[in-house]
Amino acid sequence: MRLFSAIAILVSSLATPALADSTGGVVVAYDRVDHVLVLDDRTVWDLKPAGDLVPEGLSAGDAVAIEYDSAGDSGVGKITAISVKAN
Repeated sequence: MRLFSAIAILVSSLATPALADSTGGVVVAYDRVDHVLVLDDRTVWDLKPAGDLVPEGLSAGDAVAIEYDSAGDSGVGKITAISVKAN
């Protein structure tokens, strides 16, 4: 019985779900060639995997919201949405 319990715990820990999370800020810089976004809180976002999600005309000074799947202790998983907030 203990072996079954140990296996059940191990399997459930391997199948941890991705958690949705979000952040936002003001764009300090956006490099369209390298697909790198820098926000005013000094976070740097690699937007290459986001592909089509980057809003057209994104530029410094825009307030943005970024939604992503959290990968737990590994950090950010997949970016699911990027939007420019109205001022």
